[in-house]
Amino acid sequence: MSRLPPPDPIEALIAELARLPGLGRRNARRAALRMLEDPQRRIAPLAEALQRAAAAVGPCSRCGNLDSSNPCRICTDPARQAGVICVVEGVADLWALERAHAHEGHYHVLGGLLSALGGVGPEDLRIAGLLERIAEGGVEEVILALPATVDGQATAHVLAERLAPTGVAITRPAQGVPVGGTFDVLDEGTLATALRGRRAL
Repeated sequence: MSRLPPPDPIEALIAELARLPGLGRRNARRAALRMLEDPQRRIAPLAEALQRAAAAVGPCSRCGNLDSSNPCRICTDPARQAGVICVVEGVADLWALERAHAHEGHYHVLGGLLSALGGVGPEDLRIAGLLERIAEGGVEEVILALPATVDGQATAHVLAERLAPTGVAITRPAQGVPVGGTFDVLDEGTLATALRGRRAL
């Protein structure tokens, strides 16, 4: 019985790097080459950092952010405005808003958007967790910072219907966000302007 040869370690490294968003096979090959030219200085620290992150980082049970503590540092920061929750599609959007210093309250990560084609319904998102947080009291405003896409608009509409009976103010970012745009690719100035100019929904 013939045995398959072990995978080539260089090709295996390239294949793993190519799976990262935004790299692709050509850039993955370039990155692998740079790493292998000086593995002790470039690969060993990266491998250690990846192992530490994999062991220590996880989702916040309250807002869904990724952090090394649970609840995350944003949720436990007493300087944040506890009465304002900014709802975002994913952690990338949360991090983008934090880089822009556009929001001083708390967050809630939905974990996706409603999608009829993708088979994503309200029960697949973290909507129940958001309603539970509001039911605890103290929330005055919910900002629906969702993409200006068809799925983003549909998700915002459903959320507005679910939130209406709670009596909290429901707002959306106003200017600066193009139709079809997503938050994690916008510049910090645009994000800050959009959050400051939010309007009632």
